[in-house]
Amino acid sequence: MKSRTHLVLIPSYNPGEAVFATLAAARAAWSPVWVVVDGSTDGTAERLQALAQTDPGLKVIVLPRNVGKGAAVLHGAELAQAEGFSHVLTMDSDGQHPAQLIQRFMARSLAHPEGMVLGVPVFDASAPLLRVRGRKVSNWWANLETLWAGIGDSLYGFRIYPIAPLIRVMRSQRWMRRFDFDPEAVVRLCWAGVVPLNEPAPVKYLTAAEGGVSHFNYLRDNILLSWMHTRLMIGFVLRLPKLLFRSFRR
Repeated sequence: MKSRTHLVLIPSYNPGEAVFATLAAARAAWSPVWVVVDGSTDGTAERLQALAQTDPGLKVIVLPRNVGKGAAVLHGAELAQAEGFSHVLTMDSDGQHPAQLIQRFMARSLAHPEGMVLGVPVFDASAPLLRVRGRKVSNWWANLETLWAGIGDSLYGFRIYPIAPLIRVMRSQRWMRRFDFDPEAVVRLCWAGVVPLNEPAPVKYLTAAEGGVSHFNYLRDNILLSWMHTRLMIGFVLRLPKLLFRSFRR
């Protein structure tokens, strides 16, 4: 399906061969699809650019150095806004996200363009127990920080953002540029009045033998998330009167 308002945006950093299967599945479901190569050094940038030369529904943007997922999404969103697009569906390049649900998510967004469509992961046996438990903690904090606005999942990156408010909240501060992007974007967009719309979606954790690639560092990224929730709690307290007023009006 082709759209002039909604595009698929795939930030990609050293995904290896997985990105080509992800891209093929996304293109089978939607047009246009944009890939933001975030300073990859694995040779995928050149191959993706070659594919884009023969596929008018594919655009590849190559960043000269790794700047982080959030920064890559922001770069792509700003270019998309300049070309007249209003929404982006973000998905990872490593094959964990269900490309077969792209059309369903897009339909929900087209019906409710004022909201953000959040994928709520449905885990199978491949999911590491530590990651599953850890995201429950993050989800609890995200809902507290938004006075229980209805966030189904704060970490799952398969989701649709309205571009204009996303750019506004990202330009207003210097955070949300790396692994803290997904949960902080949801909280800050809720603060801005963007309604979360939840959609179940399967997630598969691929092993290294299956081509799975993970750049998550438990120590570094958990420290980053802890600092993120600290500053969000401070922001929550400062915004509490406004959040309470908005909650009472629902």
